Amino acid sequence: MPSTGSLEVITGPMFSGKTDELIRRLRRARIARQKVQVFFPALDARYAGLDYGKLTSHAGAEFDASPARTAEEILRAVEDDTSVVAIDEAQFFDDDVLPAVSRMIASGLRVIVAGLDTDFRGEPFGPMPLLMAEAERLDKLQAICMVCGEPASRTQRLINGKPASLLDPVVVVGAGELYEARCRTHHSVPRE
Repeated sequence: MPSTGSLEVITGPMFSGKTDELIRRLRRARIARQKVQVFFPALDARYAGLDYGKLTSHAGAEFDASPARTAEEILRAVEDDTSVVAIDEAQFFDDDVLPAVSRMIASGLRVIVAGLDTDFRGEPFGPMPLLMAEAERLDKLQAICMVCGEPASRTQRLINGKPASLLDPVVVVGAGELYEARCRTHHSVPRE
């Protein structure tokens, strides 16, 4: 185990490859014979019908993972011989995730967090801005705008094929049927 821990954050809109990048780093850690533990929010049941004990990217890559309801639950589950802890979809955890991550780093762990930096409204999402500010390494990925094909930095929520309103709830778990990547120009959030 390294003498000092670190925090890496992988962020960007949906469909930018965050989970694929997370899985790539985790596979490399395993090749280096490091013990890895991976967690995702218990509310993310998009792939529950497939295998709830796996982290699954939109592209189909998989990695063994455990659901957690709280950051405290993650802390309790980390085993003594673990070197790398990963948390996917970190935006769904509350602000307690930052002190939990800080405790893991202080104990010498390499912590890798992936999640959306902004919600469908284009506003900072959950604890992600705080995690990004604390990171030693920050990678902001881009997707491809589904309107014009340019680089996309936003997540567009759709309801019946039209942009969701500013008044719609922030958290609605889904994938391609509800969301698409958009550039700043084509991202729209009507106020009604």
